Order: sequence, then C-alpha cells, then structure tokens
Amino acid sequence: MSTHALVLVLIAAFLHAGWNALVKASGDREITLALIALGHLVFGFVLAWFTPLPGWQAAPYIAASTIIHWGYYWAIFHGYRLGDLSLVYPMSRGSAPLLVALGAMVVLGENVNAMGWTGIAAISGGVLLLAAGSIRRGVNPKAVMLGVLLGFIIASYSVVDGTGARLSENSLAYIAWLFICEGFVAGWLLWRRKRELGMIGARSWMIGLGGGVASSVAYGLAIHAKTIAPVALVSALRETSVVIAALIGTMLFAERPVLPRLLASCVVVLGIVAIAFA
Repeated sequence: MSTHALVLVLIAAFLHAGWNALVKASGDREITLALIALGHLVFGFVLAWFTPLPGWQAAPYIAASTIIHWGYYWAIFHGYRLGDLSLVYPMSRGSAPLLVALGAMVVLGENVNAMGWTGIAAISGGVLLLAAGSIRRGVNPKAVMLGVLLGFIIASYSVVDGTGARLSENSLAYIAWLFICEGFVAGWLLWRRKRELGMIGARSWMIGLGGGVASSVAYGLAIHAKTIAPVALVSALRETSVVIAALIGTMLFAERPVLPRLLASCVVVLGIVAIAFA
C-alpha cells in the first residue's frame, strides 16, 4: 500500500474512534447520533457545493449505501445501549475486514497477496481479542449479536462504497451525495425527540455536530483511499481505530482489564506493518 493511502486511513481511524467514544460518553445517545447525522448532512452540502454531480452509474450505490447506513445507525444505537464500548466496537470492527476481503474478491475481483492476508488476519485477530475478555466475563447476548450484525453491515457498505466511488467520475462528489442522502435520517431522529431538544445545552450540540464532522471526514478519507488502494486492505487498516477506542475506554471510562488491550494492540500493529508492505 502506498504511503499516501496508509496515512489517510490511519487519520480516518483516529477520527472514527473519537466519534464512537463521543456516542458512548453522551447522556442521550439517540440525540447524539441524530446530531452526528446532521453533521454529515451539513458536511455533505458544503462538499457538494464545490464538486460536480457524481456520474449516474454511481447513483444505485449511493442509494444502497444510504439504506445500509440507516441500518448501521439503528444497530450502533442499540449496541451501545446494551453493551460496553470495549465489547461492541471490537466485535463489529474485528469481524468486518475478513468479510470485506471476501466481498471484494467476489464483487471487485480483488486479489490480496499473502502479506496482505497476514495483515488482515492480524488486525482482525487483535481486534477480536479485545472483545474476548468481555465475553468471558459474561455479557448481554443481544449486545454480542448486535456486534456481529454491525460487522456484516460495515462489510456491506464498505464494498458498496468502494465500488460506487470507483464508478463515480469524482470520489468527492460520491462522498458528498452519500452524506446528503444518509444525513436525512437526522431529521427523523430529531423529530422523534423534539421535546428533549430544547433541554440540551450548547455543549451537547457542539459535541454532536463536531462528532458528525469528524465522522464525515473519517469516512470520506476511507472512501477516497479505496479508489487508490485495495478495498480489503483499506478496510482492515481502518479498523486500527479499535486500538485507539480501547485506550479511550481504558483512560476515560475506566474499562478493564489493561493487559489484554496492550497485547491486542501489539497484534494490530503487526498487522499494520504487514499491510504497509503488502
């Protein structure tokens, strides 16, 4: 993988971990998710102002990804309601890379070399290792099921967006209109909680909208990286955000234990090195 693509995806991973921590830490996760989706909408309109319309061949992929992302919002809301960040996040992100790699082989005809598969396996293994301790301690089975479901959802939109962005005449235009279409879920969520909106302070608005911008930039960078690097490698590398999220969970939410997190982090770093040379 090129250094350019590698840096883009690692920045995206850091931003992605940050906004997931915001959702977990927020008092009202549904309103926070709605504000994040609103941030996507705003970011999409701004980006669309400076870019041409995407090619019509990308339209079905934007529509499909929009529906899949709506399912993602539903699953992540209920996942964090029922389980810890240190369980749901690793479960979902750890299962996704292998699913994406298989999907990219079938849909895009991508072939990953042995070093690439080693990196994908190391990142997935390290990420899932973070969830192992939580599962052993006993957790809500529904939280585990939602974590696995999120993995399939993430794999689905990763392959769809990787294909759509490549077919689009401009990857930035694809990103803009995906965020515009996806962001309209904010209106529905905010309408559902319209009574509570007047009770939240300016700080909550800033956190939610700031998380939306961070999420938009993170996924926009990942989509662009998929146009210049294999989708399977980009998706695997993006899941290094789990290591960052695990550290956030340890330092801010006092989630334990610490040793398995450090071990998992080392395994993920080895995966990053393998992908860098793939």
